[in-house]
Amino acid sequence: MSSSTWLLALAVFGACTVEAVEALTIVLAAGVTRGWRSAIEGTVVALVVLAALVGAVGVPLVHYVPIAALRTVVGALLLVLGLQWLRKAVLRASGHKALHDEDAIYAETVRELSGGRSSGRDAMGFTVAFKGVFLEGMEVVLIVLTLGASARRLGVAAAAAGAAVVLVTAVGLTVARQLSEVPENTIKTFVGIMLTSFGVFWTGEGIGVHWPGSDLWILALVGMFLLLTLVLVAGLRRRVEEAPPPAAVPTGRSASPVPGTVESWPSAEG
Repeated sequence: MSSSTWLLALAVFGACTVEAVEALTIVLAAGVTRGWRSAIEGTVVALVVLAALVGAVGVPLVHYVPIAALRTVVGALLLVLGLQWLRKAVLRASGHKALHDEDAIYAETVRELSGGRSSGRDAMGFTVAFKGVFLEGMEVVLIVLTLGASARRLGVAAAAAGAAVVLVTAVGLTVARQLSEVPENTIKTFVGIMLTSFGVFWTGEGIGVHWPGSDLWILALVGMFLLLTLVLVAGLRRRVEEAPPPAAVPTGRSASPVPGTVESWPSAEG
């Protein structure tokens, strides 16, 4: 396989690993609290629906949409998606946003579902598992379709996504709860860089840009966005470290946001 194909497979695999971890956390919580039969059935139905979406939408994209138009539109979508992932990863790495905590998500889901474990079918367990897998899987479907269709490598993208799901499921069954040790923010940073790089590359190709070295230019874009990410994290982290501590506030009054902290960043939410 070419270097661009390997990069595509890595980007899809990384993105799907993150989403699979989040989905598995919800499924395990549903299984523990409401019963495994309904949780597994909800998971299987969601996976079947997602696979059908890939087959129904992906094949027409690959065979009937002009490649230039497809790469322009898909490149723009990937650029937006990648920058969203990067923004959150930079904010978390620099201390402006709390790290994603799978333990907390698991505990919260267990609390919400407690009060009725069933050995048979349970509507709530099925619904929670289906919703968790489907919603997390929709982002995976978007990434698989956009990356796979634009590169005319839908099979490679689908295989990488499947490998990520199988790996996360196997590890999840081994630990029997959730994957809190997975360095999720590191993976999200990597995926954000990859999606942004592919977005810039394919948007350029779609509008007629001739990249030096063709697909090898993707590696240069990855290096550029990696360097930019490291610079942003270092700068924002320094801003947090240099921010003065919040002043004591008398009882009954609320403190004003401290400049340089997440409280003073309304856009950091989400």
